[in-house]
Amino acid sequence: MADPRTLALTRMLDDIEAELRSLGSWSGQPPDEQAFASSMPFFADQMRFEEWLQWVLVARFRALLDGDLPLPERCQIAPMAEEALLLPGQDVSRVLALLHQLDALFSDDQTF
Repeated sequence: MADPRTLALTRMLDDIEAELRSLGSWSGQPPDEQAFASSMPFFADQMRFEEWLQWVLVARFRALLDGDLPLPERCQIAPMAEEALLLPGQDVSRVLALLHQLDALFSDDQTF
């Protein structure tokens, strides 16, 4: 039987992708390779936050799941998203809600 947290995380990643697609912020083309060498948090000097969500957060979580590797103990993405996820003319409230759920999935008080 699959781990409930793994199933919940898979659904959240799918929902984040679907929401970014609906906002027109999901790209088929990754950023330049040098963008991934950034030492700044969230690669803020090289990527827009929605790019970081797609190419780093979602991609890395999926790689961990696919490789049956340990998941991080904590996740604190929503506070940065509230500051950085600004898509003019777009309602990003659903993406923010999903990122809050993602953070909650890795909180100490989360039970399954």
